[in-house]
Amino acid sequence: MNTTALKHDPYNLIITGVGGQGNVLASRMVGDMLSRLGFDITIGETFGASQRGGSVMSHLRISRQGSYSPQIPLGRAHMIVSLEPSEALRMLRAYGNPEVQVITNMRPVRSSSVISGEQPYPAPETIVGWINDFSEKAWFLDTTETATRLGNPIFGNVMLVGALARTGQLPLDRDIFEAVVRSRMPEAKVRVNLEAFDAGGEMIGEKST
Repeated sequence: MNTTALKHDPYNLIITGVGGQGNVLASRMVGDMLSRLGFDITIGETFGASQRGGSVMSHLRISRQGSYSPQIPLGRAHMIVSLEPSEALRMLRAYGNPEVQVITNMRPVRSSSVISGEQPYPAPETIVGWINDFSEKAWFLDTTETATRLGNPIFGNVMLVGALARTGQLPLDRDIFEAVVRSRMPEAKVRVNLEAFDAGGEMIGEKST
């Protein structure tokens, strides 16, 4: 049993994005990492029109005391990790509070209604301002560009896992991530996933200096 104390128990983590970005895999990786450390993990997943780029959200409730309902109460998130910036705002409105922290990829995925001109999409500086106003601390990353250089934009999900680990909010590290990757993926994919994890952590380090 891991004896590391959580900053909150249960610790309420939301990982969100849109269909096709891989946030469900990211949430299950994080859950697997923490489960291997002896924590009780409850994951609740909500799928919108994921095949059409709709919202996909995972709630993770992490505890050393026992299992909790898979649904995080409104206004009670401790960390929001988002693969898409407008999704970070949407989660913040529903689950935010003065102590919540946010990590978000800043590359937008525009819905068909935005592309057609039916709905506006907030400017990047507007998104940054709103998130900063309604969170204790926030990191704004461009994981998409780096993930694309690694061979596939979907590696942005692993980069955000690495970023989350680097914040120190949860007892996540590279060794336990590698163990999870090796249990889930063929050997040929291990190296690139470790590179993505490291790259996400480096981004957090750069933003913290």
